[in-house]
Amino acid sequence: MNRSKNKKNRESKTKKSNIRTNSEGMQQITQMYRMPKKPNLIEKKTSPTRPPHPCPICGQMAQQNVYPFCSTRCQAIDLNRWLSGSYIFPPPLQKTDEEK
Repeated sequence: MNRSKNKKNRESKTKKSNIRTNSEGMQQITQMYRMPKKPNLIEKKTSPTRPPHPCPICGQMAQQNVYPFCSTRCQAIDLNRWLSGSYIFPPPLQKTDEEK
């Protein structure tokens, strides 16, 4: 009886140790093949805000929360112009016989 209990204890201990070594091995593998860290993008010298720009509708300076417009009113006016068809892109220029 004691022999069978000792054998079971040894087997369970070896299984636990195998699990430990497997997890340690996986950690080593993931560290070996881990992607290199990207450079810190915050360190670049960039401006967090956009430069001042006039509103395309009324000409006042644009606000950050409704950029490139100065207000939600100008934003709505511009949207209405797009939806009503006031803004039209001209068709592509066709080449004349002289240009060909």
